[in-house]
Amino acid sequence: MIKFYFNLAPNPTKVALCLEEMGLPYEIVPVDTRKGEQHTPAFLAINPNAKVPAIVDGDTTVFDSNAILLYLAEKTGTFLPAPGLKARGEMLSWLMFVASGIGPYSGQAVHFKTYAPKPNDYAVNRYAFEAERHWGIVDARLGKHRYMCGDTYTVVDMALWGWSRLTPFVLGEETAAKLTNVQRHLAEISARPAAARALALKDRYTFKTEMDDTARVAMFPHLAKKAA
Repeated sequence: MIKFYFNLAPNPTKVALCLEEMGLPYEIVPVDTRKGEQHTPAFLAINPNAKVPAIVDGDTTVFDSNAILLYLAEKTGTFLPAPGLKARGEMLSWLMFVASGIGPYSGQAVHFKTYAPKPNDYAVNRYAFEAERHWGIVDARLGKHRYMCGDTYTVVDMALWGWSRLTPFVLGEETAAKLTNVQRHLAEISARPAAARALALKDRYTFKTEMDDTARVAMFPHLAKKAA
């Protein structure tokens, strides 16, 4: 059975959707990042980068959410595009776009808007601008295709769904509402039974919600050690 290191953040949630869509049995191992559990030696042996999600599948360990999605898709032979290099190239491009653009810029936009010390107008403007720009690219893509890889529902859509649920929080309600194609895509995936099961995991596990000094240092280790 797959061991799935999990919390309620967007990246673990997309992996939960993937596992549910594929019907793979898994055992959840909660990792409470506000308590610093990602920095324990046991977890660092699984992911040296101290981030969730991660999975252990027999003697195989995979970390980084989009790497996990691709691994599971190739393991099961499901939720991949049609055969051929052209379709695979398209799938890999958009999967990595979510990994290198949507996730990081959305996350940093939230960080500087919500958690970073003020004033930080330059950082807020930069990451809000880049997050909105990246989501605009996705919205244009979904204006031409039902899914990110055409008419086929793939792991790229699962990767995007993990973050698209949070666009009002990332971009603001008004800006998120203008991304009509993203919202259509989000609604369609959220209506799938697997998505409901993935979201229901939040009712089975309790994680620390307070952002106190201990949580800040656990989540943002640079607060405790200044870079050279």
